[in-house]
Amino acid sequence: MSSSEAPKTWLSQDAYDRLQSELDELIAARPEVAAEINARREEGDLRENGGYHAAREEQSRQEGRILYLKEFLRNAEVGEASAADKVGPGSVVTIYFDDDQSDTETFLLGSREISSTTDLTVYSPESALGKAILGAGEGQTVTYTAPSGADIKVTVVKFGPFEG
Repeated sequence: MSSSEAPKTWLSQDAYDRLQSELDELIAARPEVAAEINARREEGDLRENGGYHAAREEQSRQEGRILYLKEFLRNAEVGEASAADKVGPGSVVTIYFDDDQSDTETFLLGSREISSTTDLTVYSPESALGKAILGAGEGQTVTYTAPSGADIKVTVVKFGPFEG
């Protein structure tokens, strides 16, 4: 999927800044990782050099994270969640499952990348539940299909913008 096809993901400014900082740190660490690989390469036979292979695996992990963060941040919608009359990305949503109306669940509809900046559970708008409640209003009941194949009904109790 190219960046022009990738879905937009809402992020608070704080989450965007945190991820951009992580990306900057990973990019800045590239020379250090390359130097570690070179140092391990000089230790001898590469087939039996665990330190060399570990350094290469670390480099691969870091490069993968760099690519992911670049694409993710390129496709992020940054700013305050809008106060709208429908549930959207950046909404804090309270629902109840229709089989137990006394038990509510409150969560943030947004990117899992923001989860370290809040105590709320975060559901992606691309998840089954997220897709079902996008565009719903207070008091509206929607149905989604769980990964198990079961149809689950939920009712939106209330929602508002994320203020974290």
